[in-house]
Amino acid sequence: MQGHGAAEVATRTTQAAVLVSVLLAASAHAQQPPDTPPVEPPPTVPGTPPANDDNVTTLGEVRAVKPEDEPLDLYRFKNPVEPAPNRFSRTWSEPPSVEQVSLSGGYLMMGINAALGAAGKGIHKLTGGPDQIQSAIARPPPELTEDQQQRALQNQDGPP
Repeated sequence: MQGHGAAEVATRTTQAAVLVSVLLAASAHAQQPPDTPPVEPPPTVPGTPPANDDNVTTLGEVRAVKPEDEPLDLYRFKNPVEPAPNRFSRTWSEPPSVEQVSLSGGYLMMGINAALGAAGKGIHKLTGGPDQIQSAIARPPPELTEDQQQRALQNQDGPP
């Protein structure tokens, strides 16, 4: 594949500049208020009272009804079909509750943290460094000399 010539790069740069200026002009035009005159209310018909907020009709008597003894449980019916795990089951996680979102700083902070975590995983994969959490490797017990073993036995029996 051959490189781009200077004229071709200049043409693309000019096209990008024209596109940006058109978008800016369109957004500025969309933000201007309309030039239409204000709408006047329709004239009233002679013989009818003018419309005002005092002519509001109210409801009649409202009676409270005793609630049912058993509250409605929206989750009482379980799905009888349990799908088998598939390739999407590994990466699926339940969405956070409203409380979890508020404790985590909101959706914006959760998105930033998820992006930082994904970037960190990518960098870790690229560099090939050791994992942050590694399994423990037990070291062998220390080898004691004869003198140290004798002293340890004397200290186990009690003070001299």
